[in-house]
Amino acid sequence: MPETPNSEQLLIKKAQQGDLDAFNELVLAYQNRVYTVTYRIMGEPGGAADAAQDTFITAYRRIESYRGGNFRAWLLRIATNTCYDELRRQKRRPTTSLEDLGGEDMDDGPPLPDDAPTPEEVAQESELNQAVQNCISGLKDDQRIVLVMADVQGYSYQEIADTLNVQMGTVKSRLSRARLAVRRCLQAVQELLPLQYRLKSDD
Repeated sequence: MPETPNSEQLLIKKAQQGDLDAFNELVLAYQNRVYTVTYRIMGEPGGAADAAQDTFITAYRRIESYRGGNFRAWLLRIATNTCYDELRRQKRRPTTSLEDLGGEDMDDGPPLPDDAPTPEEVAQESELNQAVQNCISGLKDDQRIVLVMADVQGYSYQEIADTLNVQMGTVKSRLSRARLAVRRCLQAVQELLPLQYRLKSDD
């Protein structure tokens, strides 16, 4: 990220004046966050990379319309809408099989701690990330987008409703169903997970 809010705003102002180098600094600051969001929504690395690239292209074209406020939220809203548009286009094309989703060579989990985890711990964390992503990928598009916006991006119900142009009650309903579906999915495959990551029974 840019070192201070003021330095970020300076980069934005320069980008609005056509300074491509300034915009590229913003890209470097936010590319990992944008990719994480697009990967969670799209479910596979290729589509996520394309969506992330399209996000920054759109952001550059629209940078003059940015009028202050939270730039990260503005940018991630573009990322979410980019993914949403692509998912709607995919409905008109043959869909990818679930076996192709998830990207086994992808590791977009939380940053590893500095105290050097063991190879076993790294492998276990990767297993968990993969299981979570597979469960997210299995959600309906509208549920997956709401789940990512709420639980990955940290948007409020109202922000999600405004972005997707739906009622807040619809957001809450979709999010509740999505969380329940992911929990049930993880419970169904928990025997494949390392012991410490297995969910406890609701009984």
